[in-house]
Amino acid sequence: MKKIYLAGFDVFRPDAVEHGEYLKRLCEKVGFTGLYPLDNCAPPHLTGKALAQWICDANLQLIREANIVMANLNAFRGHEPDSGTVFEVGYGVALGHAVWAYTDEIRSLVAQVGSHEEQEAGRRRIVDDQGFTVEDFGLSLNLMIACTANVVQGDAQTCLAQIAASADAG
Repeated sequence: MKKIYLAGFDVFRPDAVEHGEYLKRLCEKVGFTGLYPLDNCAPPHLTGKALAQWICDANLQLIREANIVMANLNAFRGHEPDSGTVFEVGYGVALGHAVWAYTDEIRSLVAQVGSHEEQEAGRRRIVDDQGFTVEDFGLSLNLMIACTANVVQGDAQTCLAQIAASADAG
């Protein structure tokens, strides 16, 4: 049975364990085994950096065990997805796994950020409030994600249905 690593900031929800069980049940309904980061149980004596390292190593091992990474890339604490989740997506891509991402956002980055246009040396440039260029490719996520993952507009259930219907499922 194919295994899906369930990446996302969902681990920070107040009901994180219950939500992980829900995601794993959704996986089972379409014929997959869900691997959720909170399936791991850290040794109780670990704290601080040692605990963080244990969690990192355990999550990396789950990603290596998976065939597919499915990531919640909705905005988290700002305009962008959770940085840890983005790392997990990149790790999955580096391992050659099929990577799927879901987001409710359909607007381009330009529309999301509240940017404005500037002219610089005769070239049009879209910038944010801090003066940084905003990617203007019409994509809802950074090009490095949008060009390497299968991005689905919707929720986990919608994404899983598309994974199950795809060639990645076989």
